[in-house]
Amino acid sequence: MKVTQEKLPASQIGLEIEIPADKSQQSYEQVIQNFTRAANIPGFRKGKVPRQILLQRLGTTRIKAAALEELIQSGITEAIKQAEIEAIGQPQLRSSFEDLIGAFEPGKPLTFSAAVDVLPEIELKQYSGLQVKAEEVKYDPERVEKVLEENRQERATLIPVEGRAAQMGDVVIIDFKGYLIPEAEGEEPQEIEGASATDFETELSPGRFIEGFIDGIVGMSPGETKEISAQFPEGYPQQEIAGKPAKFTVTVKELKEKELPELNDDFAQEISEFETLAELRSTLETRFREEAEKKTKTNKQQALLDDLIEHLEADLPETMIEQEVDSVLTQTAMQLQRQGIDVKKLFTKDTVPQLRQRSRPEAIDRLKRSLALQEVAKKESIEIEPAAVEARVKELMAEYSGQDIDRERLKEVVQEELLTDKIFAWLEEHSAIELVPEGSLQDDEEDEIDDAEIIEESTQPEASEATITVEATETE
Repeated sequence: MKVTQEKLPASQIGLEIEIPADKSQQSYEQVIQNFTRAANIPGFRKGKVPRQILLQRLGTTRIKAAALEELIQSGITEAIKQAEIEAIGQPQLRSSFEDLIGAFEPGKPLTFSAAVDVLPEIELKQYSGLQVKAEEVKYDPERVEKVLEENRQERATLIPVEGRAAQMGDVVIIDFKGYLIPEAEGEEPQEIEGASATDFETELSPGRFIEGFIDGIVGMSPGETKEISAQFPEGYPQQEIAGKPAKFTVTVKELKEKELPELNDDFAQEISEFETLAELRSTLETRFREEAEKKTKTNKQQALLDDLIEHLEADLPETMIEQEVDSVLTQTAMQLQRQGIDVKKLFTKDTVPQLRQRSRPEAIDRLKRSLALQEVAKKESIEIEPAAVEARVKELMAEYSGQDIDRERLKEVVQEELLTDKIFAWLEEHSAIELVPEGSLQDDEEDEIDDAEIIEESTQPEASEATITVEATETE
């Protein structure tokens, strides 16, 4: 069999395959024999249908098509093996199948074209001597006090207040009803659906509710009723009232002030697993220091990787991209499931094609990053000793004792993580990284880790129905 190769874009190898005449005849005859054994034609015993009758009933086109399918499949497989091509994914027929049927003559050579994806050729023009900037995240001691103060506020005791008016920081119980201010004179105010509540408790603090609402309550006394002017923001979810002025009839029924618990060892025991306030402070400080160091390390690695792929040349094959898209969508689905979201409603036959298309840029970026790191490891012979992998696996297995863990899969993950860390260590050693203040390169759009995560008991108050309706207008 004659095979001619050519390089195609997107890391494909084009193949022109010529099937010998004897093999094309052999395949055609084999197909006729198969049809003869299987055909069920009235007047003839199974397997005894004359050749001419079979050709008349089935038609030469159908038989040719069956023979061609066999010749193409076996021909591509043999050509890949003969040419010693390390193919990935499924081969593709480049010739028109309909044209091949018309041109196919049993007993004569058959020539067709196909293509197969192969691993891309990687060229990393530069990987040492990189010069990058990375944001340095510094430990902020005030975060510890902020966490403690937030927990004090959440566990405050509400004490009824007499003899003074409401002020910022107080908690009030109110009745309120909202109306849109008419645009034309003489029109009646229009009550706003959902903008009313009875015995509604809220804290008077800046930024809550729509503009003007809280400020209007400050200075009111229990039993007092007042009309308060307010303004719905332009970005309010209900478009029919977005950006419009309103007034609220508000009655203050009760006024309370917060009595904060004392910051001592008893308080530490109440909100955490620690016996003393000093232990709690020390743990929070250590955690926030480690978090800052980890973020700085991540920023440095990200900066190196971003610069590294600028020097990468790799023509990615479609097979690799599609496989990575599968991985992206699988990880997304798993994350959504952990959040309690029904992924079957999101991943439907109508939405999946769109989701795949949207995931392509991320998949391509991930592939480039992975290939760049692999190339650095290859060029510098960076490897991980099996003993180091086994030690880490053993450590993790002991940590998660009793859980159903695939040891081999865990070993693969550990191997990859340790190798990646070692590659980054090499890159840092052979690059110049300038640390700059946090926020100076780009806005930090990532959600911060919950500061109070270390505290075991969740103390966040649940939003009431009225909060959902009105407090959603909180200014950003």
